[in-house]
Amino acid sequence: MATITAQSLIDKAATILQDATNTRWPAEELLDWLNDGQREVVLFKPDANPVSATVALVEGTKQSIPSEGLQLLDVIRNMADTSPGLAVRLIGRRTLDEQLPDWHKSTPVSEAKHYLFDERDPRTFWVFPPSDGTGEAEILYSAAPSDIAANDTLGVDDTYANALLDYILYRAYLKDADYAANDQRASNQHQRFMQALGVLDKKETRGNPYVRNKAPVVEG
Repeated sequence: MATITAQSLIDKAATILQDATNTRWPAEELLDWLNDGQREVVLFKPDANPVSATVALVEGTKQSIPSEGLQLLDVIRNMADTSPGLAVRLIGRRTLDEQLPDWHKSTPVSEAKHYLFDERDPRTFWVFPPSDGTGEAEILYSAAPSDIAANDTLGVDDTYANALLDYILYRAYLKDADYAANDQRASNQHQRFMQALGVLDKKETRGNPYVRNKAPVVEG
C-alpha cells in the first residue's frame, strides 16, 4: 500500500543533490523522473502494479487482457453475473498439444477449465475448452502506473520508495554527465536502483505465471 507522497521523495532527492531550492534540478523535473521510475519498476517487476478485473471471454481459445495492460499475471476464476464460478487452472501448452492436438477445435463452453500463457506474447492468453463467447473470467494483470502529481501518493507500494529515489538521483546525475564525477554517480545510482529491485533474472520471467506460481504443470 502506498502512503509516501511524491513530494517527500522529491525533497529527499533535492537534499542529497544539495539543491534544496531546486535551482539546478527543478521540482517538476524530479517529478517527471519519479514517474519514469515507476514505469521502470513495473517493467522489471510486473507484479508491482497488479490490477484485478473481470473480462468477457470472446469466442475461441485466444483471449486478451485489457488494452492498458502490460502483461497477464493470473487467470483466477470464471465469473457469471458477478458470481464466482469454477477456478481456472494453469496448464502447459505442450500438455494439450501432445494429448489433444485439436484442442482449439473442441466444443465451446461458457466456463474455462484451464488457461495457457506464453511470455513472448504477454498480453495474450488462451483458455481450454474454447469459450462460446458468453462467459467471463476474473484475471490479474500488470499495468503501467499513471503519472502522479507532487501531492499524490506513489503509484506503487512504499517498499519501492528507496528504489525510486535511486532512480531520480540516477537521472539527475545523468543530466550533468559531462562532469566525470557525476557520470560515475549516475552509474552507481542506476546500479543501486537495479539491485533494489532484485533484478537478477530476465524481466520477462518476473511475471510469467509458470515461473511465479511455481506450480507443476497440470496434466489433463
